[in-house]
Amino acid sequence: MQAWTQLTTDAAFLGDFDDETSTFSTTIDKLPDKVLLRIFSYLSHREIINNAFVCKRWRTISYNTQLWDSVSFRPDRHGLCVNSIDTLLYLIGARFGPSLRHLEMPMDVITHPVLHELAAKCPNLTSMILDFSTAMQLHDFNDMQAFPTRLRTMCICLSEVIFMEGFMRKIYNFINGLEVLHLVGTYEKADEEEEEIYEVINVHKLKSATPNLKVVNLYGINFVDDSHIEAFSSNCIQLECLAVNFCAKVNGSSLKILLSRCKKLKCLLMQQCSLQNDQVMAAEWDKSAVQELDLTATDISTDCLIDLLTRIPSLRWLSAGQLDGFTDAVLRAWTERGNVKNLIALDLDLCDNLTEEALYKFLARYGSNLRGLVLSGIPQCTDSLCSNVMPALKNIMILRLGLSEALSYRLMGKIHVDGLLDNFANYAQNLERLEMSWDPDSLRFSDKSQKAIDTMRVRCLRLKCLVLADGKYYEIVKANYERADRTTVVRTATNCCVSIAYLLTHYKDLIFN
Repeated sequence: MQAWTQLTTDAAFLGDFDDETSTFSTTIDKLPDKVLLRIFSYLSHREIINNAFVCKRWRTISYNTQLWDSVSFRPDRHGLCVNSIDTLLYLIGARFGPSLRHLEMPMDVITHPVLHELAAKCPNLTSMILDFSTAMQLHDFNDMQAFPTRLRTMCICLSEVIFMEGFMRKIYNFINGLEVLHLVGTYEKADEEEEEIYEVINVHKLKSATPNLKVVNLYGINFVDDSHIEAFSSNCIQLECLAVNFCAKVNGSSLKILLSRCKKLKCLLMQQCSLQNDQVMAAEWDKSAVQELDLTATDISTDCLIDLLTRIPSLRWLSAGQLDGFTDAVLRAWTERGNVKNLIALDLDLCDNLTEEALYKFLARYGSNLRGLVLSGIPQCTDSLCSNVMPALKNIMILRLGLSEALSYRLMGKIHVDGLLDNFANYAQNLERLEMSWDPDSLRFSDKSQKAIDTMRVRCLRLKCLVLADGKYYEIVKANYERADRTTVVRTATNCCVSIAYLLTHYKDLIFN
């Protein structure tokens, strides 16, 4: 929005000056093609297509290949909808060509003629999303002889019932250069009723065809277990990041082999896996290179956490939310026997067995290193604790606080939000993302709240996202930022959540749609 405002403001000086009226006479026709092209780059492809019908000049600009380097044909993901395969084949040759670098395709257009055309006409295509999630039947790929060969990133959205081997065996010879692989399961679509589970893609064959993988993301796949992790570890010695979030069959029995084989593995994400304490403790963490670890909602015990955190040589990013076993004893052992000096991001969401005293001691000692911190869902984390530790959080960039409405009954007293904002303005001027999702009834603010909001808005200039629970205070803050023409900053907790994931080394590679 700011870029658009700047462009249109600059464009105003391109008009003709009228001596009689002493005013500028400006139309969009006065803009040079380069400026129009820049403006069009902020539009969606649907809007660009509509603009092509305005005039011949706009049609020419709309066809500029610079606007078509990243294209989605998934209408359910705000992408374009093509009526026929012939139309898509024409677009690949006439509109995309060498400029195309990223492409998203649904099942109905993933056919061998389309893939042949992409291989022939789009030599710079390096990223693809192949969405089979809604498919009920696979196309015939027996005549398929070509596939894009320069792919660095590939994401395959799996179906619950379609077996992929007929397609996969045709592309194995073309994907050995892959560095980033996403296999997205049907976790978010799964019913509560237990159904028969099919292994719809052969992971053991896939790993043999992709020896250069650095990032592997197996998300929410109901058939993935530790044998599949072992398979990747046996062939992908360059592996730096492995994510198996929401793969409920993973119990950790592969960790020992994984850490011994993949010496470059720095990021291991295992949110909501069924980890077993003995399997986790059997792994040789002290000899590993792991620096980023996600154990959220894994139900591992206090003893296991202590053993794990005191053995990892250098942890820089830890997500340990929703763990009843994360207690004061864990923090104390970690600080006394572990290495916390390199920690820059910590997520303790819903770790409500921690006391205010333990949190204060830990943050007062190590808070200056932190760039990201999540303390939401902890009743002991009040405005007084936050005010006391804010001087130590001078480098904080991402901060998430608050207590949901369901847990607000556990909060002792009200949250004086004006004082919190003053502390943010004084000590956290590097803030980029902030969430204060306390229930509206838990917040206490006054008629002077506008002054506190003004102070934070003026001093925290890097703040690009401020999340609040719906309510009166949300409306006050939103109106304040809108008056200052910062309309996109304030957001509701209903559809936005702040996370320390932005601080992951491979964050951009882990994003999938």
